[in-house]
Amino acid sequence: MKRIILFVGLLILCGGAVKAQKFALIDMEYILKNIPSYEMANEQLKQISLRWEKEISDQAERVEEMYKEYQADAVFLTSTQKQQKEEEILAEDKATQELRRKYFGPEGELYKKRESLIKPIQDDIYEAVKSISDGKGYQMVIDRSSSSNIIFASPRIDISNEVLAKLGYSK
Repeated sequence: MKRIILFVGLLILCGGAVKAQKFALIDMEYILKNIPSYEMANEQLKQISLRWEKEISDQAERVEEMYKEYQADAVFLTSTQKQQKEEEILAEDKATQELRRKYFGPEGELYKKRESLIKPIQDDIYEAVKSISDGKGYQMVIDRSSSSNIIFASPRIDISNEVLAKLGYSK
């Protein structure tokens, strides 16, 4: 009998501890769409990306033209001239690949530019979420936009508008 009472007591304590945890949700996509500086940063990144893509495309077209010219003239060239033309084409192609890596590689210019424009906005959002969760006692704040496992969540626990208000973008 004592074991049953002890077991029921433990269940009640565990149940109470689980119920005491507070969770909140945010929708990062919604928050970012309502921050004008994020939209401007994205537009700026898009323009830079398009400019760099055009530059790479133009250079790739030059390589293609050099190759076509080489194929057309190949019958008239000596082996030394052929080798020299091939090396020029390969060097230009390598330069194109290097430019692509420089702009769009993992540590490329686009990554650095995105980091400099977007990271401060994300840091501000993080600080706002942290401040709200500290103030309201949330143990966990989940981003519903990046979690495909959340099928339904009560709108009462969504603090996205509070985050926007904390950042100065009232909704």
